[in-house]
Amino acid sequence: MPEAWVPDLSRISGAKYLAIADAMQAAVESGRLRAGDRLLPQRDLAARLGVDLTTVTKAYDQARGRGLIGARGRAGSFILPQDVIAAGPPPRDTGMNMPPEVADGSLLATWERTASALLRAEGAGGRLHYTPAGGRAVDREAGAALFGRLGLASEPDQLVVAAGAQNALHAIVSATLKPGDVVACGAHVYSVFLALARRFGLRLAPLASVDAASLDALCRTTKVAALYLVPTNDNPTSRTLDLAEREALAAALRRHDVRLIEDDAYGQLPDHPLAPVTSFVPDLGFYVASVSKILSPALRVAHVRAPSMRDALALAAEVHASTVMAPPLDCALVTRWIEDGSYARLTAETRAEAKARQAIAASVLPPGSYAAHDCGYHLWVPLPPPLDRVQVAAALRAEGLTAVPSDMFAAGESSVSALRVSLGGAIDRTGLARGLTALEMQLSGSGREGVI
Repeated sequence: MPEAWVPDLSRISGAKYLAIADAMQAAVESGRLRAGDRLLPQRDLAARLGVDLTTVTKAYDQARGRGLIGARGRAGSFILPQDVIAAGPPPRDTGMNMPPEVADGSLLATWERTASALLRAEGAGGRLHYTPAGGRAVDREAGAALFGRLGLASEPDQLVVAAGAQNALHAIVSATLKPGDVVACGAHVYSVFLALARRFGLRLAPLASVDAASLDALCRTTKVAALYLVPTNDNPTSRTLDLAEREALAAALRRHDVRLIEDDAYGQLPDHPLAPVTSFVPDLGFYVASVSKILSPALRVAHVRAPSMRDALALAAEVHASTVMAPPLDCALVTRWIEDGSYARLTAETRAEAKARQAIAASVLPPGSYAAHDCGYHLWVPLPPPLDRVQVAAALRAEGLTAVPSDMFAAGESSVSALRVSLGGAIDRTGLARGLTALEMQLSGSGREGVI
C-alpha cells in the first residue's frame, strides 16, 4: 500500500475504537482499502491518532470480529479478501470447552432415528411429563450400567440424573457443604467449580500437586471437607492421574475421612478408561459423568453416583429445587443409546475426531510447548515472556480458536501465564490448523506484532 491508511476522527462522537472500526469498514466498502493492504502497527496508529494503545487494540479486535482483517505474525494485520469478508467472522467463541463436531459422524442421524422411534413407541407420552426427583428408574439403571463398565459398581438407588454436570456440581455442593468448608483442589480448577465455591462461601485450598502426599500434608494442618478432582484430562491442565496415583489418593482420602467430588467429564474418552478414584472409596465419593462433554452440549444429561441412597435422595432434592428435572427426551435418548450400543459407538467417533485434532496440534506446534491428553480436546499452553496471555487469547479468538487465560482457572494466587486452548466446538479441521498456526507464530516470536 503506497500510503498508510489513517482514519479521520475529527468529526466523531462516541467511542473512538468503534469509530476506527467503522471507518475501516467504510474504507473497505468504498475500495479505499483492498485485500492484502497492510494496516499500520497498532502502536504506530495510536501515535498518529493521538490515542492510547488500548483504543486501537479494541478497534482492531472489533475489525477482526467483523471479519475485516487478519494477522500474519510479525508482518502485522492485513485486509482480508472480499470473499472471506462476505463469509462473515469466524464462529462465535463461547469460551466453552466442547466436543468437536465430527465430520461425517452419525450423531445427528442417530439422534433423529432414535427420537422418532421413541416418540412412536407405545406409551411415549409418558416421556413428556414431569419425572420423579432424581430421574426415572430406567434412566438411573442405564447410568448404573454405564458406570459398571468403567469399573464403578453402582446401585440404581445411588444414581441421580441431573441436567448436565454444572447442575450436578451445584446440587452436590448445596447438599453436602456449608460456608467456610475447606475444599482441596488443584492450583488451576474448572471455572464453574470456582464460581460455585465463591457463591457458597467455600474456602479453596490449592494443592501444589494433586496427589496423596500433598493431601496428607494439608490435612495435617487443616480440616478438609472435600477434594474436588478431574482425574482424567484435567480441565484446564490436561493432567491424568495414573492408576497408582488414584489408589494412593483414595487411601489418603480414607485416612483423613475427606469426601471426594470426582468430576470425570472426560473419563470415557480414552481407549482404555482408568478406574475412577471413587471406585476405591465408594462410600466417600460423588462421581459425575456428563454426556454433554462426550457427545454434545445440547444433551443436558449427567449421571451422578452418590455414596449412599441417603446421599442420593438429598442430591435429588437439590436437583429438583434448581432445575426440576433433566430434559426427559434427552434422558430417553441417552438411555436407549446406552442399552443398544449407540452410546459406545458415538463416543468412539468423538474419540477418533479428538485424536485427529490432537495430531493436527502435534504437527503445527513445537514439541514440548503444550500439555494435552491424546484423546482430549484442549491444550494447556504455557506462554513465554513477554507474551501477554490476554492479548494472545484475543488474537486466537479472532481466528475462531477458543483460548482462555489461566487467570480464569486460578484457585488462588498464581504466577503461571498460560492458555487453555480448545480444539473442539464448531471449528473444523482447516480452521483449527489456521488457528494453531497463529498460536505457533506467537510462541516462536514471529507473531507478536500482530497481537500488540
